[in-house]
Amino acid sequence: MNSIEIRDLALRFGQTTVLNNLDLDIGEGEFLVLLGSSGCGKSTLLNCIAGLLDISEGQIFINNKNVTWEEPKDRGIGMVFQSYALYPQMTVYGNLAFGLKNAGIPKEEIEKRIAKAADMLQIEPFLQRKPAALSGGQRQRVAIGRALVRDVDVFLFDEPLSNLDAKLRTELRVEIKQLHQRLGNTMIYVTHDQIEAMTLADRIAIMKGGKIQQLDTPANIYNRPQNKYVAGFIGSPSMNFIKGTVSEGKPPVFRSGEVEIPLSGYEFASQPIGETPVWFGIRPEHVVHGDAAADAPFKTTVKVDVFEPMGSDTQVWSKIADQTFRFRIDGRVQIANGDVIEVGFDPHCASLFNLESELRL
Repeated sequence: MNSIEIRDLALRFGQTTVLNNLDLDIGEGEFLVLLGSSGCGKSTLLNCIAGLLDISEGQIFINNKNVTWEEPKDRGIGMVFQSYALYPQMTVYGNLAFGLKNAGIPKEEIEKRIAKAADMLQIEPFLQRKPAALSGGQRQRVAIGRALVRDVDVFLFDEPLSNLDAKLRTELRVEIKQLHQRLGNTMIYVTHDQIEAMTLADRIAIMKGGKIQQLDTPANIYNRPQNKYVAGFIGSPSMNFIKGTVSEGKPPVFRSGEVEIPLSGYEFASQPIGETPVWFGIRPEHVVHGDAAADAPFKTTVKVDVFEPMGSDTQVWSKIADQTFRFRIDGRVQIANGDVIEVGFDPHCASLFNLESELRL
């Protein structure tokens, strides 16, 4: 059963199309992440679902109810914004209770809901404090609590952790995931942070230019990206791309300059015909070196151009077929600029994209 259904949704401002004929089904209890760079339309789509923006075309259903023209308060949603948006003159308790009082909820029910949310979010000691006396993480917990007390089926999060430092983001990310596991509610979460997306989501919708490029599980998006944009967006450092051609054969072979990579382990979405110009993609973390490279299906030697020590590992910049090639090695390995290293990888881990359409082969 779908909790949210979006059909042919379009949003235009004058001659500018921001969202273009989107279709999206979100299952009951699913954690869906809308992921993309700034300006891709992810927060705009969330605001359309929330009713904060009037759509130009299409329909939105929440729990089988057509809410396309319903007011935000009547859609059965709770929303957490990037800014905490707390009333500074009210205590934490007052902020949590404000919306419930306006909705005419009995006092005993308000106290019960606030006690439950405060326990979940570990903010009981702060209920009598005002927002100015709270840290950023505590304020964000209060903002999440304000959504929780509404007792709704769908929660919308618009980059709720982007204002926090890295350590606090990690802690609250885990808490949001645990919150979803306890509640089982449908959650839609907007972020530009791929780590948040990969760790939180049941499915990820990667957006670009107001369209969904791929909607799939984190594992499938990482291992089988549908196009070059998705492949390059997911992963840190991002995927290596080498321009060349694939020729049909048994097995097909990728060629770029003097480099030839047999593709016997690669799972083609569509078999190449003749000689096809392509991008060959391989993630830096799938490249092995040293003794491990000797046993790899494909191996070659590269020269270290630049290396970046990162503690547990070191990122190495080099070249294959005169094109940039990055990989990781154990941080304990001593290297220097100009060193020649044997590296290798399994083509089964690679991704091939048509040079013109940039779609997966």
